[in-house]
Amino acid sequence: MKRLLWGLLLLCFIASSVGLPVPTQAEGGKNNNDPIILVAGFAGWGREELLGVKYWGGVHDIQENLKRDGYNVHTAAVGPLSSNWDRACELFAQIHGGTVDYGAAHAEKHAHSRYGRTYTGFFPNWSETNKVHLVGHSMGGQTIRMLVQLLKEGSQEEREYAKEHPDVKMTPLFQGGKSYVRSVTTLATPHNGTTLADVSLLFPTVRQWLMATAVIGENNHLSLYDFKLDQWGLKKRTGESFYHYSNRILNSPILKGTKDISQWDLSTDGAKELNDWVRAQPDVYYFSYSAHATQASPITGHHLPHITMNKAIMGNALFLGSYTRYEQDRPVIDSSWWQNDGVVNTRSMVGPSTDVVINNRGTPHIGKWNHIETKQNWDHLDMVGLSVSDSLRFSDINAFYREIAWRLSDLPK
Repeated sequence: MKRLLWGLLLLCFIASSVGLPVPTQAEGGKNNNDPIILVAGFAGWGREELLGVKYWGGVHDIQENLKRDGYNVHTAAVGPLSSNWDRACELFAQIHGGTVDYGAAHAEKHAHSRYGRTYTGFFPNWSETNKVHLVGHSMGGQTIRMLVQLLKEGSQEEREYAKEHPDVKMTPLFQGGKSYVRSVTTLATPHNGTTLADVSLLFPTVRQWLMATAVIGENNHLSLYDFKLDQWGLKKRTGESFYHYSNRILNSPILKGTKDISQWDLSTDGAKELNDWVRAQPDVYYFSYSAHATQASPITGHHLPHITMNKAIMGNALFLGSYTRYEQDRPVIDSSWWQNDGVVNTRSMVGPSTDVVINNRGTPHIGKWNHIETKQNWDHLDMVGLSVSDSLRFSDINAFYREIAWRLSDLPK
């Protein structure tokens, strides 16, 4: 039992102010009743995975709590290690329904399958007149930005490929011209990358906590975690133990030899490449929440983790709080990047460097990034309730998400 509890505790480290009560939908009224779609970040998981521990809430259940408040909420389950492109394609299929189409040109370029899993769809009547709110934590924020970009502008590469190959049918996602999203909300998202990914520290971390989940031993055949890497042919084999399956995935060459993977997208170089073409759309509201759980040392100026930070990510915080880089043709990493939440540099969470970002808790500006606040003494896991702060009442995760949901429902149609 101790091994099980320790394994579940370690699950929380991938992925503190007291929240004030805010109006519920019934109390405060609403201007729209658009569905809210929750999109997990790097190494995230679905509602049926990890023995019922919720990515969105941990011991709480943010989705169901918001539903009880009268909101229409769904939780997506996209590839935990996949690229933002692949995740955006999966998210489109999960909302709209149908088979995931990664794009003929994209699949050929990266040498993986074009099609993925098939979904019934959260919101089959998704359209210009039936929009959604997208809420993403960590890498999930990059993913939802990319989905909006593809919906609005499509993919020139996919369109050209379809012209050159008349027998290839292109999915509507890549055609563009679709204003299907009312708002984008990002929580502790590495819009400009995290320096943790620059030095390849992400996948070793995932390997450690996944091995910790194999608490019943090497003969454990439970489907504790779904890597959702079907497009790469990395499915769980019949009779394969979870221990062997996860070890096979994390030692796969695809995690080291392609840019079509999260490691690249989360790096500062990969984020810069993404930001060059994924831009804020003029008819979408953009909101960002940042966080930090570090403070500057009076001697060195390096940022050190607060004592309340999840112990599993303190080592990351020390690295993020002291790393610098001054290399030609790469993003400059100076002391302004040191403040962090244990996984992402706080500076990167505010918004993409290529878009207009304003600090604004008042009337939101459409087509620009409205940075709502920086959560003081909240680490990366506090943002989704996967830490001890909520249990100790340093934070109130349910109040935080009620405030977000109320803000989204208050947007004009």
